[in-house]
Amino acid sequence: MNRIVVSLALLLFLPLLGLAVPLLFPGIDLLGGGTLSHLWNFVLGGYIASTLVLILGVGVGVFILGVGNAWIIASYDFPGKKIFEWALILPLAMPTYVMAYLFVDLLQFSGPIQTTLRALLGVDSLWFFPDPRSLSGAIWSFSFCLFPYVYLITRTAFLERSARLIEVSETLGYSPFQGFMKLVLPMARPAIFAGMALALMEVLADFGAVSYFGVQTFATGIFKAWLSFGDRVAAVQLALGLLSFVLLIFFIEQSSRSKLRYASSIRGMSLAKSLQGKSVFFAFAFCGATLLCGFLLPAFALLQLLFKEGITIDIRYLGWLRNSLSVSVLTALISVVLAVFFAYSVRMNTRLAWVNRLLGFGYALPGAVLAIGILSFLEILSLAWWMSASVLVLVYAYLVRFLSSSLQSVEAGLARITPSMDASAALLGLSRAQILKRVHVPLLKRSLITAGLFVFVDVMKELPATLLLRPFNFDTLAVATYQLAADERLAELALPSLTIVLVGLFPVLLLSRVISKN
Repeated sequence: MNRIVVSLALLLFLPLLGLAVPLLFPGIDLLGGGTLSHLWNFVLGGYIASTLVLILGVGVGVFILGVGNAWIIASYDFPGKKIFEWALILPLAMPTYVMAYLFVDLLQFSGPIQTTLRALLGVDSLWFFPDPRSLSGAIWSFSFCLFPYVYLITRTAFLERSARLIEVSETLGYSPFQGFMKLVLPMARPAIFAGMALALMEVLADFGAVSYFGVQTFATGIFKAWLSFGDRVAAVQLALGLLSFVLLIFFIEQSSRSKLRYASSIRGMSLAKSLQGKSVFFAFAFCGATLLCGFLLPAFALLQLLFKEGITIDIRYLGWLRNSLSVSVLTALISVVLAVFFAYSVRMNTRLAWVNRLLGFGYALPGAVLAIGILSFLEILSLAWWMSASVLVLVYAYLVRFLSSSLQSVEAGLARITPSMDASAALLGLSRAQILKRVHVPLLKRSLITAGLFVFVDVMKELPATLLLRPFNFDTLAVATYQLAADERLAELALPSLTIVLVGLFPVLLLSRVISKN
């Protein structure tokens, strides 16, 4: 049994081997001629600079939006708070590449905002208006799309702080702002770094949004090296460069709290203060502006595009929807089965805990890096033709990428089942398989549905891996949306984009329901 668990785990770890093996072959000049030499001499510095500026800018953006909204919601009472506390996570339902298309459509020269401003001011152009299709536009778009990662984790940290922390700071002569900066914020540092790490890994994994904004990052370089130049080694090198950024974020996040210890003696006591006067306006305006830019305006723009030329369904839409649903459902079912298998195996033998930690690394792999690893491995084995024959390679990539999310849900569900129940069932003569079937699975029903739902939505939104690994004439909603945006056919992308957003709303609304209950 243990051998099966280890073998399956290593099978899901093969894409990293696909990245490493090509570099071990003799005769490969890592910095010499061909495409790689061109990239090294002319564009690699630009990739590094753009990627660094992008993650630094988005890091600042999600920090301000996430921490600011979390502190306001956790610490103060004001009109609309009950709505904002769950509505602020709605931007998670908006894929980053869809947000990018809508952001540019709203702010470009012919968009509604510039058109209205020119009409009001009576001018032909707005020289002061920034170009939305730029690096700064990408930072703005990513920040409003990904800040809920920081908001969710930081809000929980603020709610779990010592109930008397602010009162103690006031007895020491601190103002509320000084108490926040010197006491509350340092106490929440681990949660803030964890949320920012999640958001920045999403930025590094993205391809659709950065390519639409025209930002040259490692992700766009990987696609150019593989699809435009057909250079496997260059693509692998760039994939390893992108992976190094992911590992750097992991290292910073871990080292920032490795020697720190945080504790709270009193939990669950809310000391939210009621705001009065101008403070109510500023709190409502900050939360309202965040929600407006992060979800309401993009959703309005999406609906406007949908109704702009009348609701017409592209004959290809049903094919895109069928392809998306088929791979999403298949991946979700397989991932739930594997998650139960791995989680239950570790429960029976805790020495296998390292297996689940190994599988968790897959979620940190950007889709482009994962795809290049699989492609490289298949090419070495002369099995690349599999991609054009079936969707199995694509489903395998999805499992490597998203299995950890379902695994975490199942592990959390199993943790709530006491070991005494296993012992009682064993005393009644049930085998391990029977205990799993008759005891654990019925109790895990909600966790299994949640795990499958999150994987289903993640697969529906995945773009980079799908672009590289899909069979011929197999387009999903995400791929179709990207291709229509690349052709500037924004009105036609409204329906597939709206479908992706509506599907993404299911787990978000489920999460918001939990938040509202708590």
